Amino acid sequence: MASLDQPEIAALLARSNRLGSDPRNTNYAGGNTSAKGTAVDPVSGQAVELLWVKGSGGDLGTLTEAGLAVLRLDRLRALTGVYPGVGREDEMVAAFDYCLHGKGGAAPSIDTAMHGLVNAPHVDHLHPDSGIALAAAAEGEKLTSDCFGDRVLWVPWRRPGFQLGLDIAQIQRDNPQAIGVILGGHGITAWGATSEECESRSLEIIAAAQRYIEENGRAEPFGPVLAGYEPLPDAQRRARAAELAPVIRGLASADRRQVGHFTGTPVVLDFLARARHAELGALGTSCPDHFLRTKVRPLVLDLPPSAPLPAVIDRLRELHLAYRDDYRAYYQRYSTPDSPPMRGADPAIVLVPGVGMFSFGADKQTARVAGEFYVNAINVMRGAEAVSSYAPIGETEKFRIEYWALEEAKLARRPAPKPLATRVALITGAGSGIGRATARRLAAEGACVVVADLDEPGAKAVAEEIGTADAAVHVAIDVTDEAAVAEAVRDAVFAFGGIDLVVNNAGLSISRPLLETTAADWDLQHDVMAKGSFLVSREAARVMRGQGLGGDIVYICSKNAVFAGPDNLAYGAAKADQAHQVRLLAAELGEIGIRVNGINPDGVVRGSGIFAAGWGAQRAALYGVPEAELGAFYAQRTLLKREVLPEHVAAAVLALTAGELSLTTGLLIPVDGGVAAAFLR
Repeated sequence: MASLDQPEIAALLARSNRLGSDPRNTNYAGGNTSAKGTAVDPVSGQAVELLWVKGSGGDLGTLTEAGLAVLRLDRLRALTGVYPGVGREDEMVAAFDYCLHGKGGAAPSIDTAMHGLVNAPHVDHLHPDSGIALAAAAEGEKLTSDCFGDRVLWVPWRRPGFQLGLDIAQIQRDNPQAIGVILGGHGITAWGATSEECESRSLEIIAAAQRYIEENGRAEPFGPVLAGYEPLPDAQRRARAAELAPVIRGLASADRRQVGHFTGTPVVLDFLARARHAELGALGTSCPDHFLRTKVRPLVLDLPPSAPLPAVIDRLRELHLAYRDDYRAYYQRYSTPDSPPMRGADPAIVLVPGVGMFSFGADKQTARVAGEFYVNAINVMRGAEAVSSYAPIGETEKFRIEYWALEEAKLARRPAPKPLATRVALITGAGSGIGRATARRLAAEGACVVVADLDEPGAKAVAEEIGTADAAVHVAIDVTDEAAVAEAVRDAVFAFGGIDLVVNNAGLSISRPLLETTAADWDLQHDVMAKGSFLVSREAARVMRGQGLGGDIVYICSKNAVFAGPDNLAYGAAKADQAHQVRLLAAELGEIGIRVNGINPDGVVRGSGIFAAGWGAQRAALYGVPEAELGAFYAQRTLLKREVLPEHVAAAVLALTAGELSLTTGLLIPVDGGVAAAFLR
């Protein structure tokens, strides 16, 4: 590939990032941009014309040089001589590989032909809400003419591919005054002699379409407010969303577990409060990028927000069964012997009037983006209905896009999911030590992680170490406070749709002999570890039961749960309480698929919040060793003579939860280097 020293590349990336960072211009991973220029062929030493174009699967807002496909323009345009026609145009994507220039870069996308065949140095293809509103309107061609005259022209719906590129190129040749086109049912394309001109024309089209809708559109395109469907007050709405989220996530995970996202923005709530929301929702989304993320249509609850919770849940279950039947029928209507297998019949979008939208995907980003795309779809419907009527492409075409062999190939290129992909993990005491190591390890294995700690800055730091809010969030939690625990669990549900895995790790220790142990010492340690674990397990189990997906609860107990050491009554008794909770909960929760296990670590000094808070100094004084050598001292009294680190305990959590021990429950695993006196009998 050429480097960023090539001015065309630098200008293309800057333009792409500007356009892609504004959701008014295009949606996440939607659209593509390109530039043409010359470079020296290292084989011939001759100057050759190249096309740099955003590759398959990238995002304009974050596009880098590695996300560009680089093709020889002469070879790409020569494909017009071997093009076999619309019936076999999918074969042309494989032909793009024979046009590549050099090694590296992204795979060329289906829109590559559009960029290469249009005779302009710079081309943008975008999916703005205002542009798609015209593209998805029943009178789209007339509206385009009214809005733009002959400056922007109409292209009837055609599935993305080589023929669409030929069509646009022909329109450009025949209309030298044109700056771009509206693609029926799809989006916009603009071109320019310079990168600046191309970007300016794209923004001109987007702004003009929005202005046309605002100046000519009728009020209340979604109809009047439907009595009783107004949004609930915020506190009630949040409470109802938290109650429904696990249930809806369980329904959306009937075929395969999904991560969830909740959206309660005014755009969504206003749409769901209007008289025509059910009618328009049934028409489905419009742009191919939309329905690939949202499926052909959402599941829409047909009860007002005042309906009792049990009635809402029962109705959602009925609607879910009907949705699955409808989706299977849709697949059977349009599939052929060559179609990819059905990918699942569960909804990606669930709309609950007065409450908001629940969206789902194989990871948090996919779930969040699906919700963003449905907001785009609402905006498109509003614009189209304001100036005409909303008329998305038909189901036949939607199926051809959704089950396109090229789309299947794109999905097949994704890396295999990690062991904990789609699992949501809540770890208490995760701001340091064992909790921090566990949060990091579970996230590395694919889990969405909720980092919970009384030390909120510590929890925040760990979450930020792990990554963005799509991978990890932090919550402040006092595990001794029943209301605080319930709120932290609700926060976890709002972050990722539910909870699948809990690690009860919060703890502390005060080392004193019996006669010096106060009632406050006893109460504090039992409140944090015994009571705290109970409260967290109870609230998480409510969520897991609502989901119906089973789950894991892991207690970080201690060697001291079974070993009678000196000056350790309160801590040892609290840990013994936790260890027996493992057995009791395993016996009780097994019937709903929740496995409960525990880990008995010992001597985990390095990075430990407990040891750093005074416990280390107390134990070192008791054993007559320097505090800095306490970890080594503990190691020497073990059978393996090796120091136990937080990462060793995290590895045991992974072993219990990643699937290899799927039929194990009620187990306590020692991670102590081998302490014979603590062997489980």
